[in-house]
Amino acid sequence: QVQLAESGGGLVQPGGSLKLSCAASGWSLDDWAVGWFRQVPGKEREGFSCISSRDGSTFYADSVKGRFTISRDNDKNTVYLQMNSLKRDDTAVYYCATERLSCSVAGGSLNYYAFDYWGSGTLVTVSS
Repeated sequence: QVQLAESGGGLVQPGGSLKLSCAASGWSLDDWAVGWFRQVPGKEREGFSCISSRDGSTFYADSVKGRFTISRDNDKNTVYLQMNSLKRDDTAVYYCATERLSCSVAGGSLNYYAFDYWGSGTLVTVSS
């Protein structure tokens, strides 16, 4: 059974850090790009970061560039998202998703429709 599971969400103060994980079970992420999306109720899901399968090239939307870092450990079948300098506007449910080989970007964010498999999300709350 193909599954993706996010973990690491929680409550953090503005300026703080969190590290999210996206772990795959039942399959290998080796040939899959992994993207991170986030969504606030009432707003569209934003695809803000991605890492490709082969060369590990990365994408960051302007909203997170310089603050978030995506990485992958194929031995652990896991992708990570290190989030630093968190802002209240980063509060959202964070999802990881996969797409074959490389990241599809359109208009400065990930192409939602290109991603095949999704996790169920983890909540990140940035508040004092």
